[in-house]
Amino acid sequence: MIVVADSSPLIVLVRIGQVHILQALFREVVIPPEVAVELASPKRPKAVHDFIHARPNWLLIQGVATLLEIEDLHEGERSSISLAVETEADLLLIDERDGRRAALARNLKIAGTIAILERAAESNLLDLEEAFDRIKATDFWISPKLLDAQLKRHRERGGK
Repeated sequence: MIVVADSSPLIVLVRIGQVHILQALFREVVIPPEVAVELASPKRPKAVHDFIHARPNWLLIQGVATLLEIEDLHEGERSSISLAVETEADLLLIDERDGRRAALARNLKIAGTIAILERAAESNLLDLEEAFDRIKATDFWISPKLLDAQLKRHRERGGK
């Protein structure tokens, strides 16, 4: 299974101490060099710097042969989508709305941070309520009400 990631899911998962679930769920995750640069940016938290500078062996960096022309996206999003198209990825991990739209327009299967956490909870890799509480304590741009609604749906499906 080929899984490509944009920076946002990685940043959030590192910040809430759950980035290890990516290896458990997907074995390997591929990022383009532009995403690695975003993760190493001085504006990122120390935990994110530490993560990318001591990159785990399951996080692979792969360049893109052809960068797609996609308007109104950051370089990392464009390169992630381009890499996913180029590698015929099974899944693209991406959160930003415009990036998700661009990926779907190219027939890519996508998942955001919340879906990744739900999948991990279904596999008993984490406690979803605890993960969502940690997200609420960050500056991740998601409504706490949406997280509460997702948690309720998860529990209604039999999750913990």
